[in-house]
Amino acid sequence: MRSGVQRQRPLRSPQCPQGHGRVAFLPWVPITLKCLKRKEPDFQPRTPGEHVKRRRLQRKLGQKEAAHLLGVTSWTVFNWEKGRTDPPIESMPALVRFLGYDPFPQPTSLPERLLAKRRGMGWSIRKAAGQLGVDPGAWSDWEQGGLILYRTHRKLVARLLGLPIEEVDQEMRARWNRSH
Repeated sequence: MRSGVQRQRPLRSPQCPQGHGRVAFLPWVPITLKCLKRKEPDFQPRTPGEHVKRRRLQRKLGQKEAAHLLGVTSWTVFNWEKGRTDPPIESMPALVRFLGYDPFPQPTSLPERLLAKRRGMGWSIRKAAGQLGVDPGAWSDWEQGGLILYRTHRKLVARLLGLPIEEVDQEMRARWNRSH
């Protein structure tokens, strides 16, 4: 002993090497026990992000692996799955390959077919219009249900969609008659 002051050592036992072996009881502190829930892949998806989540869970992939397959970041996949953002049109071809199917309903009208074609190719409106050789404003108008006035444009659209020109003419005629 130095200087006449004796230090006290904490009591130690083999069962509690840290010392006292007691845990403080604090009744006024709310405690919530948390654990991860098992994610079930058998839910009915409504958005493209939910389709990605279901397929990812079916394939037992993490968001990072799914992101790698989709060519995006894991944060992008997270935001799609949470519904914070929707996949951009440029990501649609990779999304359809990842899912193995198109998550959107079958198109029935000409505007829906134009959108589905553009989505399937991953084209912006500008790129789709450039592929057809028309103005982007015209393409946008056609996707929103506008009339395709010129027969040459109708032929281009019919060829792009793989439809007979008569079917496109008939739909335009019916739309014209409804609006006038």
